[in-house]
Amino acid sequence: MANRAASSNAYLLVPIALIAVLLSTAVIRGPSLVTPAGVGSAIIVAAPVILATYALMVLAVAGRGTVDLAVGPLLAFINVVVVKLSTAGYLSSPIATFIVALGLGMLYQLLFALIVIWVRVQPIIVALSGFLALTGINLVILPRPGGVAPEFMQGWGLGTSIFSPVLLILVLATGAWYLFTATAFYTNLKMMGYDERAAWTSGVKTDIVRIGAHLIAGIYVGLGAICYTALISSGDPTQGQNMTLTAVTALVLGGVSLSGGRGGATGALMGAVSLWLIGYVLATFNFGAIQAFMTQMVYGLILVLSLLLTLLVPLISRYIHFISPWSAFLVLGLIVIGIMLQVGTRGSFSSDPVAVSAALADRYFLTLPARVGPGLGLTATQAIALLAGAALLAFVFTARLVNAEAGARRMGLFPYVLVAVFILALFVALVVQPETTLFGGGQ
Repeated sequence: MANRAASSNAYLLVPIALIAVLLSTAVIRGPSLVTPAGVGSAIIVAAPVILATYALMVLAVAGRGTVDLAVGPLLAFINVVVVKLSTAGYLSSPIATFIVALGLGMLYQLLFALIVIWVRVQPIIVALSGFLALTGINLVILPRPGGVAPEFMQGWGLGTSIFSPVLLILVLATGAWYLFTATAFYTNLKMMGYDERAAWTSGVKTDIVRIGAHLIAGIYVGLGAICYTALISSGDPTQGQNMTLTAVTALVLGGVSLSGGRGGATGALMGAVSLWLIGYVLATFNFGAIQAFMTQMVYGLILVLSLLLTLLVPLISRYIHFISPWSAFLVLGLIVIGIMLQVGTRGSFSSDPVAVSAALADRYFLTLPARVGPGLGLTATQAIALLAGAALLAFVFTARLVNAEAGARRMGLFPYVLVAVFILALFVALVVQPETTLFGGGQ
């Protein structure tokens, strides 16, 4: 079981690397992203896609190749129903709105599950039928975009600050999934996804588990519809098709197995955020009349590349098994945060000489103001902090290497070279003096 969990987590290396590259590029190309308004707007825009991807993720884990192609039209259906009832004056309470949205999502998914279980129809056929039916029903309910969202939801989609009700919904939805993974029901769900027949012979009530998975997916779709309604503050029956394609692509980018048994909120979240970042980065370029074409083409290319890298993960993980996804996430996250801090504070410093009193310098971390000059331009305190951080990072990687290779009969060439480099870095951290010209001192 431990080996299976480790191999499943290895698939997160691809979305982790992808999101690090995309986020760094997005920050460099569009510095406005590194502002409270930029982050707030990103959360508002990405939340519906993230929640729709969560819904698909739950069904994909359940197995049988269950990819609900109707997740987009279902989200649009809930959106137009909520807006229609709100415009008519029948829906104004937040509690009633959530009950209607979540109830509609759960009712549809319950019907989906019952057809798959009792009628024995393949899930892909039911999903395609639901996609076509809901697309037409949405246009009957609301022939064109319009209407007004409930009054309490009018300010949710402004995106002027990071903290908003949409962020709260997203955090609660993600946290609820991680709490769900600690239950026996989730264990049965993954077992059914890996091998439904083996799960049934082991005593798992597969029909109940499948119905439960569909109900959870319905909740996520309902929450996504609420966030989407807050985003556009009206009803739109035409966006369901695009939402389905976006959510399915995000699901694959997140390393979730469409055959079942492997997947989680972490991969789905990173896949959805990566897809939003692709659109954000492409929007910073001016492709003119072919902007939409370029966006779709890049979506396809990155999707194919991610699938190829996912297929190579089992092979690559044999040589980099000492690097866990979480350590990669930590290292790449620190690099991205550094880029964001550099971009966000680029115009906040001056190269002119600054007079600093001794009392003020002693109170804070920096003993001298940062300056521009030969070398790295670091003060003594900054240089010591940099070397200490590099030494700590070297120690962590060396410890992981030793632990990973402890049971091996002989170590390969790569671990020897890497350990030698880390030892050299430790030597530099202890011996090199900050006053040398390497760090901008001694001038």
